[in-house]
Amino acid sequence: MSALADRAAQALRSPHNWIQLAKFGAVGFSGYIVNLVVYTALLGIGAHQAAAVSFVVAAANNYWWNRHWTFANQKGNFAYQSARFFAVALVSLAVNQLWLLVFLDWLGWGKIVSQAVAIVLVTPLNFIGNKLWSFRP
Repeated sequence: MSALADRAAQALRSPHNWIQLAKFGAVGFSGYIVNLVVYTALLGIGAHQAAAVSFVVAAANNYWWNRHWTFANQKGNFAYQSARFFAVALVSLAVNQLWLLVFLDWLGWGKIVSQAVAIVLVTPLNFIGNKLWSFRP
């Protein structure tokens, strides 16, 4: 087994990681609601623009909660950590925009459904980026 596979297996056996994932999920759910509420309120400016603004608002919400609750024992330098968090958020936003392109523009799904599904699909990327990079001990 490779070192990466060993590390992954060890991480999966750690109850702390599962608790963190549950907290991240709860924070993510609140961000999901914030994202969809802001997105819906801003649809008049266009779906892709509304998605960009709502993602930034939700990311700010999520950063605060993840820093102070999910990864509270991993608080590092505020500026350094927040810069990493928002770098992960920007990558996630780019992936979210790609999913919107597929669901909304190519497949013709509804605006709310497209955004709701895109957010769900981007969540694993967000968790891994934040756990392993933004809030690493």
